[in-house]
Amino acid sequence: MSNRPLNIATSMFFWRRLFATVFISTLVTPYVGSQPVQAQVNQYCQLTSAAVKEKEKLRLSVFKGNQQAQYRYQQLIQQHAQTVKECRNRTWPQVQAVWLRLYPCDAQPGAIEEILDKIVNDGYNQVYLEVFYDGQVLLPANSNPTIWPSVIRTKGAENIDLFSATIQKGRERGLKVYAWMFTTNFGYTYAQMKNRASAIARNGKGQTSLYVVDNGSQVFVDPYNLQAKRDYYQMVTEVMRRRPDGILFDYIRYPRQAGKNSIATKVTDLWLYSPATQKALFERAQNNKGLALIQRFLRKGYVTVTDVAEVDRLYPQEGEPLWQGRVVPPMEQKAIIPAQDRQPLLQSQLWLLSVAHAMQGILDFVTLASYPAKQMNIPAGVVFFPGGNKNVGQGYDSRLQPWDRFPKSLEWHPMAYGKCGNVSCIVSQVQRVLSMAQPGMQVIPALAGRWGKPINDRPSLEAQMNSLRRFAPQLRGVSHFAYSWQHPEHDGDRKFCRVQ
Repeated sequence: MSNRPLNIATSMFFWRRLFATVFISTLVTPYVGSQPVQAQVNQYCQLTSAAVKEKEKLRLSVFKGNQQAQYRYQQLIQQHAQTVKECRNRTWPQVQAVWLRLYPCDAQPGAIEEILDKIVNDGYNQVYLEVFYDGQVLLPANSNPTIWPSVIRTKGAENIDLFSATIQKGRERGLKVYAWMFTTNFGYTYAQMKNRASAIARNGKGQTSLYVVDNGSQVFVDPYNLQAKRDYYQMVTEVMRRRPDGILFDYIRYPRQAGKNSIATKVTDLWLYSPATQKALFERAQNNKGLALIQRFLRKGYVTVTDVAEVDRLYPQEGEPLWQGRVVPPMEQKAIIPAQDRQPLLQSQLWLLSVAHAMQGILDFVTLASYPAKQMNIPAGVVFFPGGNKNVGQGYDSRLQPWDRFPKSLEWHPMAYGKCGNVSCIVSQVQRVLSMAQPGMQVIPALAGRWGKPINDRPSLEAQMNSLRRFAPQLRGVSHFAYSWQHPEHDGDRKFCRVQ
């Protein structure tokens, strides 16, 4: 090879090529001497600590203004999304979701990215993002046509849309983002609004729902109230405009009470005493006798032999008292049966009518709430307690949550939160739900716990998951409550800061 010196043209060409090669390499690998960590996962599809640390280092570098780190960070996000996707495709369950609440603090640069990165690191492929809770909605103040205040109410932050940002950034990381919403629990702020007092649920003891919940933050509405339905439907429509990957309806029930009040045994325990619910109940009467007895039963809590006899005298042209669902055999319609013989059955049937009417309000409300999602062909689901629909002796669970009658087109998300120190009570709750589910229905149990250790008298998530897999391998999805339980140190910091 010749040792002659390079001429000027050859020299310039050489240095240009060398400079370009070095420049491009710095974009691809911003940290000299480091090699990208190959993403690996454990049996729960969780990323290795090395992969987690590398990604977090890059995220911090990006949000400190390092433009060179941006390319590698995006590259790693995509790589981790693909890794978790492949793992979930071959690992039970195929869907593993986590429940997430955001705070105003999360509007700070890099905050949502940090949360979603942690969620991917933990092996999740879906997020259930809370968009309506405690009487506030996760919509930007300048794009919030609902009656509820926005979560972020800081001056200068009126256009921040955490909901849309989470959907976008979640999808970039391979996460499906569902909107998770309180339903008949409208929050304390609703009780303070003008012309909404009649929409609040009321029982026969003179109590509204505001005064039977310990923390005073929950307000359950009358599901028959037209104004309440309009307010909620408008909010759901606005939420769906952001096209989440699905929507979940929580708190589809009446208040949960404590002690002896946890079981409804008489009509005054039921939330039937607000105007719209009473009107709808009276309209279930099919003759004057039926209406008169319903009114007396609701007013006094019972009907007497005298009540039955008086109603007979008032409307002699009618046969038996009738209302929706009451079927009287033809022979009994024509027979003259003394009032004292008919009263026990009539009182029992009036009680069953009252319970059914309260439950029907909940069913109608969830059908209305899920309609926008149905129209857009977006999955919708219902969140419920497996015991919320139980008969207890002669009474019913005070929540009156008829989940076994929820529309079969909806996903079922039973909250299997049993606390007995082991997995037996959790498995039994899921077993009860599966026994009532029709073939082909999507049942996605929600488990409460932490990875790696027990909490609140519940086993670790690993123990719960392994038990569910043995018992119900047909389950396609499971969710975990909540992000705040997996990362309590991070959640605590985020609750109390403000948008900068």
